[in-house]
Amino acid sequence: MANLDKRGSYMPRAARQKRAERLVAAAGVTGTVGVLGAVLALIGVIGWGLPIIALIIAAVCIVLFRSVTGQR
Repeated sequence: MANLDKRGSYMPRAARQKRAERLVAAAGVTGTVGVLGAVLALIGVIGWGLPIIALIIAAVCIVLFRSVTGQR
């Protein structure tokens, strides 16, 4: 009876909701930076490094958001 945890990886609803909101905001910002950076890279103003990294981060945020809001 030493281990009385109800659930192994339980996260309260408010914490899940706050995490989901942060992930949506981060995905939106990095997605916007990625798209605008890609346009600027096509024009020749900046290189492709920043847009590619920003789009990868946006994709990771979307995957994490889906895991937070997934069916239980």
